[in-house]
Amino acid sequence: MQLVIISGRSGSGKSIALQALEDLGFYAIDNLPAMLLDPLIHELQQDEVRRSNIAVSVDARNLPTALKRFPVLLEEIRMRNIDCHVVYLTAENKILLERYSATRRSHPLTRDSEMTLAEAIESEEHTLARIRDLADLVIDTSQLSIHDLRARIASQVAHHSSDQLTLTFESFGFKRGVPLDADTVFDARCLPNPYWDPQLRHYDGRDEKIVQFLESYAQVDAMANDIRDWLERWLPAYVASNRSYLTVAIGCTGGQHRSVYLSERLAHHFATRYRVRLRHRELGVLTVVGEARNDSA
Repeated sequence: MQLVIISGRSGSGKSIALQALEDLGFYAIDNLPAMLLDPLIHELQQDEVRRSNIAVSVDARNLPTALKRFPVLLEEIRMRNIDCHVVYLTAENKILLERYSATRRSHPLTRDSEMTLAEAIESEEHTLARIRDLADLVIDTSQLSIHDLRARIASQVAHHSSDQLTLTFESFGFKRGVPLDADTVFDARCLPNPYWDPQLRHYDGRDEKIVQFLESYAQVDAMANDIRDWLERWLPAYVASNRSYLTVAIGCTGGQHRSVYLSERLAHHFATRYRVRLRHRELGVLTVVGEARNDSA
């Protein structure tokens, strides 16, 4: 049985993620009280209602006592050898404000209180902090369309097994902020920038002209090798700690050239041994680079 627990901030796309899993054959339940997780699993494991995949949404509408007990409940579930993943969706505060303003829906925490929308958004982040800390995967939906989010859920969550690490390399531009779902961040802004050459400006880091430009500088090669060596040193430790996902974000100023080149180079290096996903945030591209298993890593 695979159990996926979807949580996160209201307006970040939890319903879309749950619907995506339901369309992929999961038995989906929205807004499940956390205290009912264990009884639900027990019932669904019975022969007459056996389901191989279950997806539930657990969010701030739960009772505070249930949310406080969530770490214990999660540990109890995993002790029963259930393939369980916690996925946490989030987005920037200003994006959540814009989404609520566009839909004119009320935030769950404003319905029975005198909090403003901005206060409710901030309060919810603190309320769900325990779940976010335990999440196997954090997805920042600030710049994702509905189709992009569904694709990420299908690619990273629906067919994932707990005995392997999914490694995601994500390029981004610092001018649009650091991705909220990054586990580790590397800064490539100190490298030579092709943007300042008018003939190269309109290409990106996947194009041969940009590759040739960057590979002509020794410091670009040195940074790529340093990041590679750091990951070679520490990825086995992440695997040994039963980590299911790791997102390595590499940023430059605009997220078009240097960060894209480095992410491409590193993703293809590790694709022979790990499940590798490659995302270029500013280009709107998400691809599968490798499906290699890392059982021996």
